[in-house]
Amino acid sequence: MGKLRIAVIGTGSISNCHMDAYHKISDRVEVVAGCDIDSAKLKAWGERHGVTNLYTDYNKMLEEIKPDCVSVTTWNAVHKDATVAALLSGANVICEKPMAMNAKEAEEMIAARDKSGKLLQIGFVRRFGKDAEAFMDFKNAGLIGDVYYAKATYLRKNGCPGGWFGDKRYSGGGPLIDLGVHVIDLSRYLAGSPKPVSAYGVTFNNLGCDRAKGDRAPWQIETGASEFEYSVEDMASAMVRFDNGFTLQVEASFNLNIEQDTGSVEIYGTKAGARLAGPLQLFTDVAGRFANVQTCGNTYFEMSAFDEEILGFIDAVEGKRECRATAEDGLALMKILDAIYESAKTGKSVDIKW
Repeated sequence: MGKLRIAVIGTGSISNCHMDAYHKISDRVEVVAGCDIDSAKLKAWGERHGVTNLYTDYNKMLEEIKPDCVSVTTWNAVHKDATVAALLSGANVICEKPMAMNAKEAEEMIAARDKSGKLLQIGFVRRFGKDAEAFMDFKNAGLIGDVYYAKATYLRKNGCPGGWFGDKRYSGGGPLIDLGVHVIDLSRYLAGSPKPVSAYGVTFNNLGCDRAKGDRAPWQIETGASEFEYSVEDMASAMVRFDNGFTLQVEASFNLNIEQDTGSVEIYGTKAGARLAGPLQLFTDVAGRFANVQTCGNTYFEMSAFDEEILGFIDAVEGKRECRATAEDGLALMKILDAIYESAKTGKSVDIKW
């Protein structure tokens, strides 16, 4: 069997995480083409990664290159159309999170997957972190017990990446759909992937973007494009209930008056609780005494999780292991996000229909 031929649609910063991972398994894959509507950015990306087949139209690229696999790393508004086109062209797809702009689009993507018979994996990279791996080891060994509650936060003090991230027409929303999706999915994954049944949420637009001067964070994008406007929430908070009783509290912000950026998932079981923020910590009782357990070894989330994510995708394509982040997982997340945004708009709890 020869190398799998890879194409990338969208050459922004997240595409480089995919590319770095593909380079590390170059004995199994070859990136043969890239596509972006920004020809200058595309050219620089091609030079950086040694890719010469460059396109500004992904339909033309798919027709001429006929890749085996495609990474979709565009802004959110293009996820659905690019993924559907790639699947129907005969390619397996890994689509970055969030899966789509809403659950309806996610369902269209699943229909295309079913029609094509190809694999569709969603880019929930937190599932591939060393912290998640360690927690699942403890859980599977029976040390956590039944998971029933979690608190998930991803809060930035002054942290809209800029550009399309702050424009709802391209992003679908603000910190909830960009940052919250990471910790919501991670919490659901650690809890055993129960089905969400209702959500109550609030969003706030009080502070605006770039409200104070300071050093640019490394994840902020450079943009001078006049078509982008800041039209998303500053902060979102929600309570999500699942069919097995598991309940999740989540907070996410681009802009919030806090001491410093912070993020964690705290998850509670009948035998132990855990905190995923830095090295994994367990909180339990042993021999009638409370015990806080600091794990040994590497139990952090690191950017190397992208390497494991891409390796998992390629392994799943080749039938060597099951996909860890399915399209159905992506749909569940979109249903949660839709319900939270709807609840914030109406001021009422929203039932999630399946």
